[in-house]
Amino acid sequence: MKPEEAAESSVEDLMDELSSTAEGLSSSEAESRLGEYGPNEIAEKKVNPILKFLAYFWGPIPWMIEVAAVLSAFLGRWEDFAIISLLLLMNGVVGFWQENKADRAIELLKKRLAPSARVRRDGEWIELPARVLVPGDVVRVRLGEIVPADVKLFGGDFLQVDESALTGESLPVEKKPSDVAYSGSIIRMGEMNGLVYATGMETYFGRTAKLVEEAKTKSHFQKAVIKI
Repeated sequence: MKPEEAAESSVEDLMDELSSTAEGLSSSEAESRLGEYGPNEIAEKKVNPILKFLAYFWGPIPWMIEVAAVLSAFLGRWEDFAIISLLLLMNGVVGFWQENKADRAIELLKKRLAPSARVRRDGEWIELPARVLVPGDVVRVRLGEIVPADVKLFGGDFLQVDESALTGESLPVEKKPSDVAYSGSIIRMGEMNGLVYATGMETYFGRTAKLVEEAKTKSHFQKAVIKI
């Protein structure tokens, strides 16, 4: 569910939609949903660094440059061959370096995720790893804790939440019942219950990480190489 949809829905409507109550889920139902939705974690694609680097020499633009290099060598224009080869290599190095920067940004974001959460299962509050949370779970968030998933708040007066890592907002944001709080944000004041409506890659955090991972922007240097 998208954050906008969750924000517009009432707590009661969301509970009906997720077949949950203020008492939370049963252990058996949570286990079933874990199999359906998957763990509450950010999926990460591990690619061999060598293969990742070589990928920058495969594609329409690299092929064009490589053909130019081969033609230069065939015609005996070795200075042109050396310059084109150097530009091709530098283009790959710069692209590889920029992609690694994006990967490091995702790693820094992942360090902000909550390792555990206080969850209501079978009508009782228990401590569980945050990765086993599922939509429909009821969690308790309080001062100093990290929000473990995207939640619809209820059962309290207010919270002050630090969302700077996600939204860029420098000051804590005040949250009231029926507001939403995002996975990875930090509670600076208050205590409240939350109904989990999104986990893993479906959270605001997960969608942000996915955009960072898929972003393929060209640097000024890469644009200059293509122009040349």
